[in-house]
Amino acid sequence: MSKTLPTFFIPHGGGPCFFMDWNPAGAWDNMRTFLEGFVRDLPERPKSLLIVTAHWETKTPTVSTNPQPDLLFDYHGFPDHTYDLTWPAPGDPVLAHKVVDLLERAGILTETDDTRGFDHGVFIPMKVAVPDADIPTVMLSIRQDLDPEFHIRLGKALRPLRDQGVLIVGSGLSYHNIGALMGRSTPRGAAEFDDWLTKAATAAPERREKMLPKWQDAPGARFAHPREDHLVPVFVAAGAASGEQGVKVYDDTVLGARVSAFRFG
Repeated sequence: MSKTLPTFFIPHGGGPCFFMDWNPAGAWDNMRTFLEGFVRDLPERPKSLLIVTAHWETKTPTVSTNPQPDLLFDYHGFPDHTYDLTWPAPGDPVLAHKVVDLLERAGILTETDDTRGFDHGVFIPMKVAVPDADIPTVMLSIRQDLDPEFHIRLGKALRPLRDQGVLIVGSGLSYHNIGALMGRSTPRGAAEFDDWLTKAATAAPERREKMLPKWQDAPGARFAHPREDHLVPVFVAAGAASGEQGVKVYDDTVLGARVSAFRFG
């Protein structure tokens, strides 16, 4: 690779939302369009993907070493055909062990998992972004304490991978109050929190690193994220581009809530 790849924080939607009818129709169309282009439009095609997924929490950061991952259908109550989806991307054990080495050199204890399949935080957005499933992909869990400063530090340790053709992607959702999104209450706080998150993610890098750990003080924070598992991947993506500018690359209203994506570097 002649170019250093950026990092991304992307929304992965709701369950298998891109592969089923939805009410209202077209609710996820803009998100689909964004996901279709964010890998395709890079100046150079990544050699591998490292996906930090909100749907894998562990006591110790864990890296997938499975060379041929199956799919983990970790969503419930959706149409039968959504459990027959495929996305047969290979794993990349060599990359996985590079991740372990980088994290442990940074003093971050790390484990591996050689059986886990791709969860829907991985295969749903990547089936849209890389439909041919032809880029080797490794998953990295988030630590179950969800500590923002730790995950920024974890991202910093992964920085060298960007010079080796690895695209680091944090897969979550910038607004993740499921009850509100499904219409059980008004999605209060969505715009206020999104405004704050945009300011934090696109601030000067030194300022960004001070703002993001204080996300709970932001307007609408706890309504937007009753539990912050889907926010944590942005800390890793930002950390992996420490010292580099962030930009907002997707801005939408989905089911009444503001949703964003960011590119760093």
